[in-house]
Amino acid sequence: MKVFVAGATGAIGTQLVPRLSAAGHDVIAMTRSSAKTDMLRALGARPVVADALDPDAVARAVAEAEPEVIVHQLTALKGELSLRDMRNPGRFAAMTNRLRTEGTDHLLAAGRAVGVRRFIAQSIVAVGTYARTGGSVKTEDDPPDLDLPVKLRPTHEAIRHVEDAVTRIDWAEGLALRYGAFYGPGTGLSTDPEALLTKAILKRRFPIIGDGGGVWSLLHIEDAASATVAAVDNGGPGIYNVVDDEPAPVHEWLPFLAEQLGAKKPMRVPRLVVRLLAGKAPVLLMTEVRGGSNAKAKRELGWQPRWSSWRVGFAKGLGE
Repeated sequence: MKVFVAGATGAIGTQLVPRLSAAGHDVIAMTRSSAKTDMLRALGARPVVADALDPDAVARAVAEAEPEVIVHQLTALKGELSLRDMRNPGRFAAMTNRLRTEGTDHLLAAGRAVGVRRFIAQSIVAVGTYARTGGSVKTEDDPPDLDLPVKLRPTHEAIRHVEDAVTRIDWAEGLALRYGAFYGPGTGLSTDPEALLTKAILKRRFPIIGDGGGVWSLLHIEDAASATVAAVDNGGPGIYNVVDDEPAPVHEWLPFLAEQLGAKKPMRVPRLVVRLLAGKAPVLLMTEVRGGSNAKAKRELGWQPRWSSWRVGFAKGLGE
C-alpha cells in the first residue's frame, strides 16, 4: 500500500520508514527540512517537504501522494530537562501540543480529501492517561485522570485531541497508539550522553521523588516501529497501549537504568521539596502515574515486542 508518514525523521520515524519499506509498502515520507530528503531516500522512502502546521502545504503533499494510509508521528521534544523545567511543562511541550492539535487536524482533512482508508496516530501512556486510583496497570477501557494540575492540562488535552479526533472519524479506520516511554537509539534515553533523559540522569537531575511509586510503561523504539507496521494491516479502529510486558515503579527501573549508564545512583528527594521547587507535575509523574497493559495490542495487532522487559532492554538495547 501507499503509506504517508508525517514525522518521518524523528526517533520513531527513522525506525519506521525502513520497516514499512521492507514490508513492501510504498512509503512517502514528509519532512519540514529539505536537508533531510537524502536521508529519507536512503531509508527507502520518497520524500516530500512540507510544514505540518501549514494546512495548504499538508493538503498538497497528501493530494500528490494519494496514500491509502497516513501515519502521524509528529512531535518536537528537544532541549534540557531538570526539575525546574517541570515547573512549566506546557512551555517544554508547546510545539508538540500544536502538532497534536493543529497538525492532527491538517492531516485528517488532507486524508479525508483523498479518501485514505486508515489513519494511525501517535499517542502516549503518560500522566493523565489513566486515573490515579485503583490498580497500577490499566487497560484502554479505563477512565482518564480528570483531576490534573492546571499546568499539565494543555499537554493532556492535546493528547486527548489526537485520540478523540482520530478514533471518531467515520470515513476511515482510525487507530491511536499509546506508546510507552521511548528508549533506544535516537530517543531521549540511549547511550548518547547528550540524549535528553540520559543527560539528566548522568547529571543526577532525574531523582527518585518520594517513594518512587509511579508506574511507568516503557518501550524500545524498535518495538514502537514494529507495532506501527503491524497496525497498518491489523486491528480495528480504537486505542491501543503499545508498551512492554513489565510496567514498573520508578524506584525499580531508574536505579537499574542509572547503573547501566554508568551513572551515580539517583538522588532521593521528598515530595514536598519537589512541589516547592517544580510544582505538582514531576511529583505525579514519579509517584502516582499508572502504567498500561499491552494485551489488546498483542491480541488485535498481532504484535510481540522484541524487548519484552526494560530489564533486558536497558542492559542490551539502549544503543541497539
